[in-house]
Amino acid sequence: MSRLRFTTLVDAPLTVAFDVARTLGRPWGCPLEEVVSVRPERDVYAAGPGSGWRWLTHSRRFSATGDGTRVDEQVDWETGLPGVLGGVADRLLLRRRIVRAMQAHLDAYAVAAARRAVDVVQVVGAAVVEGRRVLVAQRSGGPYDGLWEFPGGKVEPGESDLSALVRECREELGVEVLPQAFLGEVLLDGSVAGGVPGTSTLRVWWARLAGGAPVAHEHAQLRWVDVDDLAGLDWIEADRPLLAAVRDLLHRL
Repeated sequence: MSRLRFTTLVDAPLTVAFDVARTLGRPWGCPLEEVVSVRPERDVYAAGPGSGWRWLTHSRRFSATGDGTRVDEQVDWETGLPGVLGGVADRLLLRRRIVRAMQAHLDAYAVAAARRAVDVVQVVGAAVVEGRRVLVAQRSGGPYDGLWEFPGGKVEPGESDLSALVRECREELGVEVLPQAFLGEVLLDGSVAGGVPGTSTLRVWWARLAGGAPVAHEHAQLRWVDVDDLAGLDWIEADRPLLAAVRDLLHRL
């Protein structure tokens, strides 16, 4: 068995990185069958006998980072050639061809995903921490009235995630924040700002106050809570998967 691994950092959220990768397919001259597909986390495709390979498996994992989506790919294969001849063909021909094909494919993929990301409205949030407490905000009006969330909002066209985070905290809380570490990304099932349902994500960063006291300009109320109080709040569903990362952060501080 032979194996190669590739890692690409894509300037796009998880959903876009996954969907574009699926659309572009794989750089092989034979059709591959989908074995596993868990959007937007991972997929596995395979080719069996009669395809020019004894077998070939191409797997991908997608993970969120503060700089975009990291895509880890693994290609496993075995030729139909026996013994020493198969080993020579692998080392001298197939491995080089696979590397060249994947490099060209990944370059095109990164460009396509970044272009597609421009058309997708994203949401950012801030887990603003002071001491060992985090700031939470209660929604006022609309379908999420009374529910709790981390402050934040939509990323405007041409705006970076972190610029949007700082701007939204200024507008909603009347304070300047300093983004620290990336905490996580969550798929938003619905439509954001008229976009395609299921393409946007919520990306949340840990942030510190640069000065001043937060004021609820757009929320019903704000509250500083410690790690033991997080679970007792009635959270918006999009924010709930991020609570574990926030708990871990508060325990470390």
